[in-house]
Amino acid sequence: MSGASNYTEELILNITLNGMAYTPPPQVFLALFTTDPTDAGVGNEVTGGGYARQQIGFDAPNNGATSNSADILFPIATTDWGTITHFGIYDASTGGNLLYHGPLTASKTIPAGGQFKLPRGYLTVTVS
Repeated sequence: MSGASNYTEELILNITLNGMAYTPPPQVFLALFTTDPTDAGVGNEVTGGGYARQQIGFDAPNNGATSNSADILFPIATTDWGTITHFGIYDASTGGNLLYHGPLTASKTIPAGGQFKLPRGYLTVTVS
């Protein structure tokens, strides 16, 4: 289950109700969190140890939902990343705006030498 960030909620309202022009980002990126980023984007994103957000693509939406269109493989951790509990989708590889976020179905601890993989179709973004 995913939720839209405050940024995304306001963006959708401005586009659909106020006629705001919008150019979507050319790419979006998956971020890993050890705490809930919340709608405000204030969680603890993994940092250091070889971590970097990864580009993610999505299938065409169907009935208000879409899923990742390919496996996402993060770099091998060079230090302990902690226990990954949540994800975030951003419009930039660093910084940027949080678009969507949510909890993982199961938390995963990534020690030094470990790697995080998100299988195709595992992450579903739903708008309702």
